[in-house]
Amino acid sequence: MIRRIHQTVSALRERRASDAGQGLAEYALILAFVALACVAALIAFGDAVKNSPGWTIFG
Repeated sequence: MIRRIHQTVSALRERRASDAGQGLAEYALILAFVALACVAALIAFGDAVKNSPGWTIFG
């Protein structure tokens, strides 16, 4: 009985340790998609923003 509990606890600890990298990978994917969305928005609206009144860069 004690041995079975020890095996279960060990298995849970190993699973917990392996899940830590998964969260980091998910955050990296979210960051990549947000960056891609920003690039797409700049491409789509870049000329409209550049040609809007009051928008000047370097004179």
